Amino acid sequence: MSITISHIPELPHLFNPLLETTMASYSNSSFDELRWVIDIRRRLEEELEENAGDPVCIFNVPKTLMATKPDCYIPQFLAIGPYHYWQPELIEMERYKVAIAKRIRKQLQNQKFESLVDQLKKLELRIRACYNKYLVFNGETLGWMMAVDGCFLLEFLHVNAINDTKVRKAILSTMSHLVDYSGRNAAHNAFLRDIVMLENQIPMFILRKILEVQYSSLDEADDLLHSMLMSICKELSPFKMIQDYPIIKVTECGHLQDFLYQLIVPKSIQQFEIIEPPKDQNAPADNREENFGNFSDVKKLFIVIWKLLSKTNIGLVRFIKRALLSKPMRVVFRLPWAILSRIPILSILKEPLESLDKEDTETESNKSNSSDNAHKPPLLEEIGIPSASELYKSGIRFVATKGDVSTISFDAKTLTLRLPSVSLDVNTEVILRNLVAYESANASGPFVFARYVEFMNDIIDTEQDVELLRTRGIVLNHLRSDQEVADLWNGMNKSVRLTKVPFLDKVIEDVNKYYNGRWNVKTKKFLKVYVFSSWRFLTFLAAILLLLLMSLQAFCSVYSCGRSFDVDTTIED
Repeated sequence: MSITISHIPELPHLFNPLLETTMASYSNSSFDELRWVIDIRRRLEEELEENAGDPVCIFNVPKTLMATKPDCYIPQFLAIGPYHYWQPELIEMERYKVAIAKRIRKQLQNQKFESLVDQLKKLELRIRACYNKYLVFNGETLGWMMAVDGCFLLEFLHVNAINDTKVRKAILSTMSHLVDYSGRNAAHNAFLRDIVMLENQIPMFILRKILEVQYSSLDEADDLLHSMLMSICKELSPFKMIQDYPIIKVTECGHLQDFLYQLIVPKSIQQFEIIEPPKDQNAPADNREENFGNFSDVKKLFIVIWKLLSKTNIGLVRFIKRALLSKPMRVVFRLPWAILSRIPILSILKEPLESLDKEDTETESNKSNSSDNAHKPPLLEEIGIPSASELYKSGIRFVATKGDVSTISFDAKTLTLRLPSVSLDVNTEVILRNLVAYESANASGPFVFARYVEFMNDIIDTEQDVELLRTRGIVLNHLRSDQEVADLWNGMNKSVRLTKVPFLDKVIEDVNKYYNGRWNVKTKKFLKVYVFSSWRFLTFLAAILLLLLMSLQAFCSVYSCGRSFDVDTTIED
């Protein structure tokens, strides 16, 4: 009896991997279709229910990230899991992994190590479901691989959690060439970098299953696993000053890196929303900057000129001040812009002011449609923020917090920007890059950590910025120089698509609003746009200067200001 593929009922999404595995096993013999269908049905019925609650959690690093700095994503010392198994440069560690597994096998009294492997082999489909890449290994190989790697990883976590140096040295005696005189592992940092990599993970339920076999109690196994993960993640986390860590359940974590990510980015802020209180339209404006918006554009221009002139004490300028404060000029100030724009000289100013009005209108329109843009990537002006040195010169103070990224805030009243203390060492770049890669691949919410990395990249441009943040306790530098820290942040690639993160967007918006509202910044932008890049404005300035000189000449011909000027000069002498 033969069965064609068209007679087979529709199978779930696990059909393709199983098909490839079975086809490979029958490649050298005649293909028994009936036996194949029976095997497929049996395996699906046994494991399909168990697979339903295990989404993909172990991913390949996106190619855009891998291309920038591969050494930060490819393990250099140790392979955990199937993605980099049997790489030639990693084979040396396999005998030490087997030595650890042999020790654990001896510790098991009533339970045999082979029974553990048998239990893991029964979880083959559940293991495969955790990886987004098809695994070419058969069920037997996959079961033994998970048993050996899981035992080694648990032993490393256990050793890392022990504070007694002598005990550490005794446990690591099987790897004597890696132990230095102080009892710490000379390759400890290399281990830490490798076990935190995105492609070097094994499912959390594998670790739970091994501990359950060892301790015969799942609750006891979970408590022990949680304490070991907390110990290693506190060492891995760049935020070492955190006082109140979030409560994380090992049953809700896909793997070690997921546990670390939830420790740094709590679930409470992954879906964070900001609800702003309604503004009172009738409330009086106390701020001079807010009142300034009631003036016309012409008044703004003359106020700038007045502030410049008020700093001088030259006798000739005094008459210009008197001319500007005369009744005729006050009448000119009160004229509407529609009339002034018809004057040949002042009409030159019409185009740049209209463009400014157009930009303001577009900005208000974008704000009104913020609900429609909530799920769109942020604009460039919503991401960018001045460097730490520029913010400090503008009057903003930096204060370190003992928390995670959720503690970032800006107080507009006291001009205080609060940032969490971040510790930077030889492992930090690998940890940051892989956390960003995991966040972008997982895509379970807004890219909070990627926005934080971009935020730090913006405020740190030079070693002067690092020095400023270091003296404030925000950057804890364990590298050789401040320039290395600046290079670390500036070297973080920008290949990840950013998303809107409400609480960070609010901080950036408030900081930029204050910074861009300062007169020196406004003047600099105005000169850059309408002076250095506009010949029309230069012509306008020349025309204004000519107009002032002609007005001065006419004024002096009537009031004989030449004699008054001589008198003032004599008095000053």
